[in-house]
Amino acid sequence: MKNAILAAALLVSAVSFGQRAQKGEFQLNAGVALPSHYSDNVGLYAGFDYGIHKDITLGAEARFGGKDYGNNWNGRWFGIGINGNYHFNSLIGIPNNWDFYAGPTIGFNTFTWKDKNNNFAEPYKSNVAISAQVGGRYFITNNFALNAEANAGDLFNGGKFGITYKF
Repeated sequence: MKNAILAAALLVSAVSFGQRAQKGEFQLNAGVALPSHYSDNVGLYAGFDYGIHKDITLGAEARFGGKDYGNNWNGRWFGIGINGNYHFNSLIGIPNNWDFYAGPTIGFNTFTWKDKNNNFAEPYKSNVAISAQVGGRYFITNNFALNAEANAGDLFNGGKFGITYKF
């Protein structure tokens, strides 16, 4: 039993050798955006992060979603933002295959009603806004990670989960 546990630990160590984005590195993120106060549906997101310091990344993100509300109406939302994140690994000694971060996002969000005859109504709400996020990644390989994030604010609200690919 002791040998089996040791072998499993070595296998996990050998497979889990990835690390968060460092200065000068670029990573792409994509996945599912969870419901927000603009729309009570699940949407999609895509974005990127670029390391400007060993503990700081700058990035951009876009989210999109839509829902059929019945009574001949559909709602669509779109948001785009620029974010900055501080990565806590160095500060609190987290192993590099984990990545915990937090930071602000500023950008633009819009929600539009549309009738099913393709006549657009006036946008319900469009604004420049800010949000904050806290999230984490687990690198399965040197370049591939699973991610999850919680968001609060007027721009992106709710959360997201998906994948990250580091170049």
